[in-house]
Amino acid sequence: MAGHSQFKNIMFRKGAQDAKRSKLFSKLAREITVSAKSGLPDPEKNPKLRAAILAARKENMPKDNIERAIKKALGGDAENYEEVRYEGRGPGGVSLIVEALTDNRNRTSGDVRSLFSKHGGQAGETVAYMFDRLGQIQYPADAGTAEAMLDAAIETGADDCQSTDQTHDFTCAPDALNEVREALEAKLGPAQSAKLVWRPQTTVPVEGDAAESLVKLLDALDDHDDVQTVFANFEMSEATMAKLTA
Repeated sequence: MAGHSQFKNIMFRKGAQDAKRSKLFSKLAREITVSAKSGLPDPEKNPKLRAAILAARKENMPKDNIERAIKKALGGDAENYEEVRYEGRGPGGVSLIVEALTDNRNRTSGDVRSLFSKHGGQAGETVAYMFDRLGQIQYPADAGTAEAMLDAAIETGADDCQSTDQTHDFTCAPDALNEVREALEAKLGPAQSAKLVWRPQTTVPVEGDAAESLVKLLDALDDHDDVQTVFANFEMSEATMAKLTA
C-alpha cells in the first residue's frame, strides 16, 4: 500500500506541474498573439513579437503552439486584450509591479486587489519610482566568461552585463533594446530572451511569517490567467526560499 500511495503522490505532483505548464503556455500564447496583432506578424520586423517568441522558446513551448498564436492574430478573431499594470505593497513592505494582459480591466483589477488584500498586501500604492525600467537581453552561462560578456556589452552599446552561474544579463535603455539585441546576436548568436524589465533600486529583506505570506501572494498572482509578469524588490535567504517553494 505504501508504494501505491507514493505512486498517487507522484501522479498528483506531475498533474500539478502539467497544469502549471499548460497555464504558462496559455499566457505565452496570449502575449504572442497580442504582439503579432499590434504590429507586423514577422518577428524580424516586430521586436515585441520577437521578444514574445524568445520567451516562449525559453520555456520550451512547442513550435506549433507559437505558430497557432501568430495565426490567431492574423485571422482577426483574437480577443482584444490590453496591457495593464498594477502596483502595490506586499507583506514585509515589499514593492510589487504586476503586468497583465486582459480583455476585462474591471475583472482583472478586482481580482488583483483581492489577492493583495487576502495575502496581507495593499494594491494601489505607487511603487514604480523604486524600480528602473530597462531592456534586458539574456544569454546562458556557457555563452562565455564574465569578462568576455563585459567586453561584448561595451562593444554593442549595452550599459552593463551581470553574470551568474546560470545566465549573463545584459541591460540597456528601453528604447535601445532591439538595437542592442541585434548587435549582441551578431556577435554571440541568438539570445535566450530579450525583454523589458523592472529592476529594483534597493531590496527589502523578508523572513518568517512575512516571507511565507509573500510567497503565497506571488504564487496566487502567478496563477491568475491575466497576470503575465510580477516584479518585486524582496531579498530572501536561500534556506527560506527553498523551504517555502518546496
